[in-house]
Amino acid sequence: MTYLSYISAMRAKITSKGQITIPARVRRKLRLHPGQVLEFDENAPFLKAVKVFDPQAMYETIGCCRETPELAESSEEWLEATRGRVQLPKKKKNEHSD
Repeated sequence: MTYLSYISAMRAKITSKGQITIPARVRRKLRLHPGQVLEFDENAPFLKAVKVFDPQAMYETIGCCRETPELAESSEEWLEATRGRVQLPKKKKNEHSD
């Protein structure tokens, strides 16, 4: 981060109850809405918040999972059931798998 970006950075003040207001521009960019649940990573060396994933909302959005939730047991199984099996390229000998 340069000195110039530090000067123009958005700021928020923490209240006595530990609350902050996320600037509107950041809320719009990250598509944060009232009632959105955030999860904080206390091990990160900076303030890190992530939107919490709601599997029920995913099922309602996808639609087909409401009737057949077993398709959503894993993303790989769901993709295979909806698009068919995919042949992945073979790994080179010097590549590791993580």
